[in-house]
Amino acid sequence: YPDYRGKGCVDESGFVYAIGEKFAPGPSACPCLCTEEGPLCIQPECPRLHPRCLHVDTTQCCPQCKERKNYCEFRGKTYQTLEEFMVSPCEKCRCEANGEVVCTVSACPQTDCVDPVYEPDQCCPICKNGPNCFAETIVIPAGREVKTDECTICHCTYEEGTWRIERQAMCTRHECK
Repeated sequence: YPDYRGKGCVDESGFVYAIGEKFAPGPSACPCLCTEEGPLCIQPECPRLHPRCLHVDTTQCCPQCKERKNYCEFRGKTYQTLEEFMVSPCEKCRCEANGEVVCTVSACPQTDCVDPVYEPDQCCPICKNGPNCFAETIVIPAGREVKTDECTICHCTYEEGTWRIERQAMCTRHECK
């Protein structure tokens, strides 16, 4: 191309612009101002692209996101945005709109027995033998007096419906003959 310095500016397809005119030098370039020293191109402050952007359009001055990722990847599996899922009987998770997975762990109430059992499909332990407590080393049911030996009677105190159970039984020793 001939030298247009001082007379105008040329874009990449050979089109000539007069001094003082604004023009885009290429299809995706930002606008430039034609000056006597040549094109004065200032890159504007472009908005940041979304971190979950899958497809970027670069045909304009500032790149724009055309398609966002609308799913989460967690432990090798894919989940839709806002989908809730269980990763264990105790852990519930949710795929947030920002692509992050947020999980919560169940809080279990205190058991009303000293020998709770964990079932494979349940989060919290259950009392299969009902409410109970320890009398020395043996487990006795709540609400009944139990003779642990010839001289000792133990009682497991339990308040129904309050989740309150004493872990140790109240034992009284009698005169033994």
